[in-house]
Amino acid sequence: MGYLVNRPERTLMEKMYFPEAIKGMGVTMRHFFRNLFGRKDTVTVQYPEVKPVYPKRYRGSHRLMHRDDGRVRCVACMLCSTACPANCITIHAGDYGDTEVEKYPVAFEIDELVCVYCGMCEEACPCDAIRMDSGVHTKPTEHRKDSRPGKVDLMQLGSLTTSKQGGIYK
Repeated sequence: MGYLVNRPERTLMEKMYFPEAIKGMGVTMRHFFRNLFGRKDTVTVQYPEVKPVYPKRYRGSHRLMHRDDGRVRCVACMLCSTACPANCITIHAGDYGDTEVEKYPVAFEIDELVCVYCGMCEEACPCDAIRMDSGVHTKPTEHRKDSRPGKVDLMQLGSLTTSKQGGIYK
């Protein structure tokens, strides 16, 4: 059951949408010339001359934190790579031997092209070894191998952490 709607017959100009196309071009040209000479409506940041202000909780590039003696805080527990939904963290564990109980990462790589910057690795880390609060954009790379920072690269962004970990080992 439908209703019959009486609509007036369109003229040839209305069928071609010519007046509407002219109105649309007028709006486009008005915005073009207004922003060409005055830049009133643009919100573009002139990067890299003007750096954007990041929020306090911005997730930048990953970094590995240091201990008091300069070693990496990571104990190769693999919790960060387990919690990562993108599976972009690769850790190869090593052992100090009989002198210490903890392991350490021989290799620690993050594939930044696969990473979704969700922060799950940071939350999963029990010893505050990995952080994403560097405030640094991921650098553009030309080759895929350059977008996989290793342990040394991640430690260069890191710093000495104020949190203490572990107890006294006998």
